[in-house]
Amino acid sequence: MTDERVPAPPEGFKASARGPYTTHNGPFFHRLDDDGLEHGFFALGRHCNSLGIVHGGMLSTFMDGVLAGAVGRDAGTASVTVHLSLDFLSMARAGDWVTGDARVTRTTKDLVFVEGRIRVGNRDVMRASGIFKPIRRRADQAAPNRDVRPD
Repeated sequence: MTDERVPAPPEGFKASARGPYTTHNGPFFHRLDDDGLEHGFFALGRHCNSLGIVHGGMLSTFMDGVLAGAVGRDAGTASVTVHLSLDFLSMARAGDWVTGDARVTRTTKDLVFVEGRIRVGNRDVMRASGIFKPIRRRADQAAPNRDVRPD
């Protein structure tokens, strides 16, 4: 069994509150600064395949959340993924801090287009583009408690 303790996050990062699926896969962190919102997680053994490489599904889940976070900040509401295109450029391993950021590139009446990247240090691990549909919550649907809110 590998060590599943998460060290203190890099300077400026704080824990993120997320929905049940993402919380199960975390813990996740975020940092808001003049350059925007950056997300991160510490790669644990449970995030990896048998080679000690962070599983592509974990990176994909993380990237989907990074892109959706940019859409949420831009649109001011939650969204659902319509299309997600991922390019695996390198690998992350257990013990790495994995960070990601994204930016909205275009908005239409019904859709938001976004691009992002995931890194370990200065090395790109994944790049992605996605299309998201902002959604309105039903009056009887409670909004999740989140630390990251649109400005």
